[in-house]
Amino acid sequence: MTQGGGAPVLFIGGWGRSGSTLLECLLSELDGVTVLGEVVHLWERGLREGERCACGSPFPECPFWSEVGDVAFGGWANVDPDRLAVLKQAVDRQRRVIHTARRRLPRGIAPLVHEYASYYRRVYDAARRVTGARVLVDSSKEIPTALAVGHDPQVDLRVAHIVRDSRGVAFSWAKTVERPESPEGDLMTRYSPAKSTAYWISGNLLPEGLRYRRIPTSRLRYEDLVARPQATVAGLWRELGLPGVADLPMTGPNEVHLHGTHSVAGNPMRFRRGRTVLRADVQWQTSLTRRDRRLVTAMSLPMLWRFGYPIRGRG
Repeated sequence: MTQGGGAPVLFIGGWGRSGSTLLECLLSELDGVTVLGEVVHLWERGLREGERCACGSPFPECPFWSEVGDVAFGGWANVDPDRLAVLKQAVDRQRRVIHTARRRLPRGIAPLVHEYASYYRRVYDAARRVTGARVLVDSSKEIPTALAVGHDPQVDLRVAHIVRDSRGVAFSWAKTVERPESPEGDLMTRYSPAKSTAYWISGNLLPEGLRYRRIPTSRLRYEDLVARPQATVAGLWRELGLPGVADLPMTGPNEVHLHGTHSVAGNPMRFRRGRTVLRADVQWQTSLTRRDRRLVTAMSLPMLWRFGYPIRGRG
């Protein structure tokens, strides 16, 4: 287990469109928890492109992130995003997992991994100092990122591996979704059902590397989170041994009032405020074509069984 001297970092991992932003939004309502968004994108979307924080301010003008930058680096001007891009290519890609999933890093890559992880550690430590958080949440999703950052002995990393039915994920990736944080009004990436399912398979196999590394990891399903948010979050908290009590301030059986956060990147849901009713997005059950449904099911069949998803019918 990775042990650090500061607050534990709960890293939300898995493949995109699986409910990671919903989980982050719910966790942001817990006492003593500070959510940071997808820190893996901070260097490019925040520093270089100045996209909007979930609070609505452009990253350079956000008071929270400005203070974090001052505490962590003496100001964001002292961080070179080009260097982060080079390090990411060297240590934070799926093809690098063959090295970063090892318990002991190969000598040639170790200095780069430690340098890369140190940027995350300094952000985590600064956020803890700024907020007094007992738990920090990084919803970067990318398991290669977690494998690299987890090599820093001062980062107490624990991972929530969130999964969703591959057919719902495939349907979601085919949608056209705007990115409200982008000044140019860019759209989110789209994938064909075959490509998104290939990524779903690899993205949900990679957490085995975390378990091999003895990084505490707990799996939860999007469908369970929506149906039983209180019990699902409480179970996650217990399994990962996180401090405090995971008592969601639900305003109804499946209703919560969301407040503002400073999530740095992620799904547009991070901008949502106020009364929010939790409903599973099951549009795929009636709108995914029969051909695509059969394709996705066939490709992901062994893992659908493993994660407890029904193969036939609408479930």
